[in-house]
Amino acid sequence: MSTTLTAAPPRGFALLLGWRRLRFTLCASFVIGFPMALGWHSGFLSLMVRAVTLGLLAMLMFGLFEQWPRRLPSWLARWALQVMGVAFIMPAAVCAIYVWSTAPGAPAFWQDSERLSGFWMLTVAGMLLAPWMALGALVRQKDALARHQALSFELQRSELERQALDARLRLLQAQVEPHFLFNTLANVRELVDSGSPQASPVLGSLIAYLRAAVPRLHEATTTMEQELQLVRAYLELMHMRMPDRLRFTLSADDTALALPCPPTTLLTLVENAIRHGIDPSEEGGRIDVSVRLRGGRCHAQVVDTGVGLQAAGNGLGTGLATLRERLLLVFGAGASLRLGAVQPHGVCAELDLPAPEGKP
Repeated sequence: MSTTLTAAPPRGFALLLGWRRLRFTLCASFVIGFPMALGWHSGFLSLMVRAVTLGLLAMLMFGLFEQWPRRLPSWLARWALQVMGVAFIMPAAVCAIYVWSTAPGAPAFWQDSERLSGFWMLTVAGMLLAPWMALGALVRQKDALARHQALSFELQRSELERQALDARLRLLQAQVEPHFLFNTLANVRELVDSGSPQASPVLGSLIAYLRAAVPRLHEATTTMEQELQLVRAYLELMHMRMPDRLRFTLSADDTALALPCPPTTLLTLVENAIRHGIDPSEEGGRIDVSVRLRGGRCHAQVVDTGVGLQAAGNGLGTGLATLRERLLLVFGAGASLRLGAVQPHGVCAELDLPAPEGKP
């Protein structure tokens, strides 16, 4: 069983210093600081440096409390801790900036009315704007997480649907295998019971055929060329059993040979023609198999001159019912299987399949 792997969310420094988060912080610091810097007493560059510094510190505090501590008391939500951390870092950071930027021997910033005014302006602006920006970031984060989870659920659902489809196809394929093998072995038993000298050659041909055919029965898909090879081997085997009662021809467009199809698709139609058309007929009959590519569609026909639909009855076996369900699972409404009468007697099974893009 295959599994869908998703990338693990970033942690540690990769989360603290993520490029998208850093880019947003720099842009927001510039947008907020630019109007204030126009009339700043110590110059434009001085205010922009302080705004960016405060923004980066708020970003680091937001990311720090996003991961640490790993466990919180039940009464404290992590988002509240992040918002409070961003709010409380503002006055401490502004105070540290003003202390650091005070020249040696100069009076402290709280003793300078102009610098004190700037201190309060930055502090109030930071405490008002930074928590709201943190809340906005949390909302965007929760929204992104919800979208990510929805996408993960959708991928998991698609994967489960695909696995269920594969399991259903394998079940149907398992139904085809004994159906085909039991019918063929029953034919060999008839020859053995009747003492026919052909029993041994037919059994040898059956063994050689099964060595080539059985591995393909387990494949998820095959090609028209491989299907025709199986059909030819099967018809040759049946011809050895009833050489005077069975004739057949196979023809196909070269451009249709590489087209994909479910395993035993044509073989099921041919086996059905033998079992319900040729076998019940005293004089036997003829089977013509053709595969053509027209208008981006693959058209396959299996025509027999056996007893016909009315003589065979409505119950043409489980093979066709299983084939219809397999086609529905693989192609949906894009494929069709039709049965029609052939005059004066016989049946024409027509199979219409889509030709995938990129194929001839």
